[in-house]
Amino acid sequence: MLVRDLVGLLKADLQTPTLDDTSEITLVTHNSSWVVPGSAYVAIKGARVDGHTFITQAQQAGAVAVIGEGLPAGVDCPLPYLKVPDARLALAHVAAALFGYPSQELRVVGVTGTDGKTTTSWLTRHLLRTAQVATGLFSSVGYELADGVLQQFPSHFTTPEAPQVQEILRTMVEHNTDAVVLETSSHALALKRVAQVEFDIGVWTNLSPEHLELHGSMEQYFHDKSQLIHASKTAVLNVDDTWVSRILGATEHQVTFSSHGSPADWVAHRIVEHATRVDFDVVSPLGEFSVRLPMVGRFNVDNALAAMATAAELGVGVDKLQEGVASFTGVPGRMQLLPTPDDCPRVVIDFAHTALSVENVLTTLRPSTEGKLWIVIGSAGDRDPSKRAPIGQAATRFGDVAVFTEEDPRTESVDDILAQMVAGADESGTYVTIPDRREAITYAIEHAAPNDTVVLAGKGPEATMQRGATNYPWDEESEARGAISARSR
Repeated sequence: MLVRDLVGLLKADLQTPTLDDTSEITLVTHNSSWVVPGSAYVAIKGARVDGHTFITQAQQAGAVAVIGEGLPAGVDCPLPYLKVPDARLALAHVAAALFGYPSQELRVVGVTGTDGKTTTSWLTRHLLRTAQVATGLFSSVGYELADGVLQQFPSHFTTPEAPQVQEILRTMVEHNTDAVVLETSSHALALKRVAQVEFDIGVWTNLSPEHLELHGSMEQYFHDKSQLIHASKTAVLNVDDTWVSRILGATEHQVTFSSHGSPADWVAHRIVEHATRVDFDVVSPLGEFSVRLPMVGRFNVDNALAAMATAAELGVGVDKLQEGVASFTGVPGRMQLLPTPDDCPRVVIDFAHTALSVENVLTTLRPSTEGKLWIVIGSAGDRDPSKRAPIGQAATRFGDVAVFTEEDPRTESVDDILAQMVAGADESGTYVTIPDRREAITYAIEHAAPNDTVVLAGKGPEATMQRGATNYPWDEESEARGAISARSR
């Protein structure tokens, strides 16, 4: 693709027509440090940094064109400059074109919602693979080609940037993948990371307050999330969620589900919770059948319904749905039960990082906890501060002992974050603040009784802890196992 081809592709205004526009474009990126010879550099005006300030650096690295929303006053561009209305959308558009629009060659499922995205995504891909459908996966835990080998993204993105999305989708096509399940965050939607992905099915799990530092309001958060549904041919919708009424009928075809008795296409009833599983019956367009889900928590029934309804839309029958659900081994860091000796408390790792998900985890584990219910929890820095007090309240209201600690403080003071969590703590609740997460985990596991449960919440399977601008290696499971071993010794 030549620079002049980009002008027509993006309907751009070439503001430097006297410069050479015949250079070939082989890559597109918005990060000047990722530029290689032949790159188109997209200068994005961010909240803190304007990408236009790195044009010279991009040119020196081999960029042959710059795309942006307009040159700032006093900034010169020695390369062909293409002015577009939306730089992020242009980034996605060029990336899809360079990789040959790979999503058109796949059956693509997008899963969005505040809670349940990851479990629903993993279970959907498991059901498809059970039915011998070669299926790839994008998830906050990492990504998989159809071979099932989990690989990690190089950053904290639930969904990477548009060029990486398109590159991995093309790799999936080249590895004979038939379908892909893409966990689709609100950031990915709002920042146009999946703007040029063609979704066959969009799944909506639920909506509750989160990421308002990006979206600004619940109304905008809903708007950004709902882009997935509007972009999909078929919608799979949780009608128990109060926001869903506003997107009913937004797609050519829709399928609904409910675990609370609402009229829907897929309905779960006769739900029975056990210590290590949930049994329930399903009434669906495929008929009525029973399901045994080897996960704890009634809320996972919603995730299972969403996954089964989605897989059924892609041709999976009842026998494979039952087989797939029964053989699902769960998601790393999601209600993950660690092995412990008899003299240690039960230890569970979970990614819960909102007030609602903290409540769900604690109320799920309460019936099977003979002693006290502990939770080690923090709240991320440089993210929505309005969620911190509600998390503190949920941790102390639904748990017996809360240990407030760090969770990717980034550039904020850990003490300030913990103070906001403490401000929301229930007046009758018991809590301690231990800023260092390793010390917090050790404290909880050392002080809990053998019949207690200790929940390590918020980090889940994440491989780093971000302090300041640096990502330090982090392994929640390893830290927990070390504390368990130390207690036993």
